[in-house]
Amino acid sequence: MYVIPAIDLLEGKCVRLIQGQYHRQITYDNDPVRQAKQFSSAGAKWLHIVDLEGAKVGKPVNTEAISAIAALDQFKIEVGGGLRDEVSVRQLLDMGIERAIIGTKAVSDFEWFAQCAEKFSGKIVLALDARGAKVATHGWTQDSPNLLLEFAAEAAKLPLAAIVYTDITKDGMMSGPNFERTKALVQAVNLPVVASGGVREISDIEKLADLGVEAAIIGRSLYEGTLKLSDAIQAAS
Repeated sequence: MYVIPAIDLLEGKCVRLIQGQYHRQITYDNDPVRQAKQFSSAGAKWLHIVDLEGAKVGKPVNTEAISAIAALDQFKIEVGGGLRDEVSVRQLLDMGIERAIIGTKAVSDFEWFAQCAEKFSGKIVLALDARGAKVATHGWTQDSPNLLLEFAAEAAKLPLAAIVYTDITKDGMMSGPNFERTKALVQAVNLPVVASGGVREISDIEKLADLGVEAAIIGRSLYEGTLKLSDAIQAAS
């Protein structure tokens, strides 16, 4: 298992949203490139970037910051937030992004998502953001009728790079991941599963590793110092 530090972009700044709520914002750094360099220095091989404004409006917004981070050429990068057409996906991949993360459009137009996964084989990640057992969309502002495990099983038939699972109620709360549902997801699909949301301490990393996830995305606990990235990477490996 490996650890992926997260940078959430809003107005070009590194922020965290508590439980995905835009009015509950914490700003950590005005310079995302500087933050990315710090993660690289701590040993990160991957970086997870979310374009929060993109997630709301349905197209990439913070492309300048994303491009600047990619230009560092210091790790593999996965980006999500507002990727709802092929042009946006290709735009990021052309920047040198390793994996494009798609959530809302995958749920609202699965046929398009399947075509996109085939066209960009091994480059697309499905973001399954769930509130309870149901998938949420549009920057977590809307709930869909789709059930998490059923949707994941159908998507796992596609040539995806991975599935990123986020329990919205855990995200930014540093109260521990949803281990039970993460385990169920790992058992339900034959794709790599990346756990996101709630990681606070080393024991959380160790428990996720025991569940068989490919990676864990960590955000707020790194920014607030409850977990050192170098320690998390060591524990995961």
